[in-house]
Amino acid sequence: MAAETSWVSHCFENFASGSVDFDSFSDLNDETDKEAAAVSMDLVLPDDLLERILSYLPIASIFRASCVCKRWYEIVKSERFLWNSSHVSSQKPWYFMFTSSDEPVGYAYDPVLRKWYGIDLPCIETSNWFIASSSGLVCFMDNDSRSELYVCNPITKCCKGLHEPPGPKFSDYSALAVSVNRATHSYNLSIVKSKQVPGNFFQWDLSIHLYDSETTTWVTPLTEVLTGWRAGDESVICNGVLYFLIYSAGGGGRDNRHGLIMYNLRSRSPQGVLMRSFISVPCSLTCGRLMNLKEKLIMVGGIGKHERPDIIKGIGIWLLKGREWQEISRMPHKYFQGFGEFDDVFASSGTDDLIYIQSYGAPALLVFDVNQKQWKWSQKCPVTKRFPLQLFTGFCFEPRMEIAP
Repeated sequence: MAAETSWVSHCFENFASGSVDFDSFSDLNDETDKEAAAVSMDLVLPDDLLERILSYLPIASIFRASCVCKRWYEIVKSERFLWNSSHVSSQKPWYFMFTSSDEPVGYAYDPVLRKWYGIDLPCIETSNWFIASSSGLVCFMDNDSRSELYVCNPITKCCKGLHEPPGPKFSDYSALAVSVNRATHSYNLSIVKSKQVPGNFFQWDLSIHLYDSETTTWVTPLTEVLTGWRAGDESVICNGVLYFLIYSAGGGGRDNRHGLIMYNLRSRSPQGVLMRSFISVPCSLTCGRLMNLKEKLIMVGGIGKHERPDIIKGIGIWLLKGREWQEISRMPHKYFQGFGEFDDVFASSGTDDLIYIQSYGAPALLVFDVNQKQWKWSQKCPVTKRFPLQLFTGFCFEPRMEIAP
């Protein structure tokens, strides 16, 4: 299947520069009475009604609509249209799949039209950077010094660099999360850093660093030493609470290698009590992936075998209710087998009502609809595996036009 590679780069670059050459609506269709009637209807529709109609289209269709004629282009470009778009319910999240271990190139999957698009990501230099997304914005952080940070809208290509975060520059582990306020379009970033105490394998320095886009400042509300546990690279913000996974460094048994920590970003609990928020995971996991679905915490985890908890036997999805996990679904075995060889760790992300799951070893992408409790393969990605050790990964984001960093 050939990917559609032109609509984002062509339409939006021209959209931003104002250099679009327009065909009339009738030139795009055959000269028939039906098409003539359609043109007449377009002429009689007032701008405000046409704006509302266009704002409910899938994001890809909005871009195409802007190329129909000058009137539609000016409507889609207007501030009022962007304001209307911000009041439309969430767009279904897209999934961007990296197709190179070195270059940040790949394709984005649109689950509404079931198509892949070639898009270029701004700012990011390699595919192994830390990535987090929320409500149309995506945050990138480099994987070397952990000091380069950018927030961007991957649809409009609008990008902003942030000040270097505080804390240890070369931490052993870092977890990045972002949360956007839909009403004000302001956003908060969090970075959880974990660094081994020199000469002590069981103790790890942990620090939480927060960025506020309204004040453009960083604060470090918490530093603590964990014994027997360390933070990792998995975190998410849901309804004002920062959640992150911690991993056993001698603090858990053979079947207790993961745990969840909660940190309230509003009340900001004092030093020394972080482990009181500890929540056990629902079963022995090979890995866990955290995500925000409509301000509810969801975890996708690899279920370990009873006799060999480090070997994956299936994948489960859980919802956190209070301090208890409620199982939503388990991946049917036919889909688990459909990935072929499945690693103990895998990529998974989601928002709104969709969860994406991808094996690092293949470009196959599985989609789970939480509302419909339905598993479905995506359309085949237009990339093939070129060599045995080629790795694939990705992230999901909500495509929106009106939000900027």
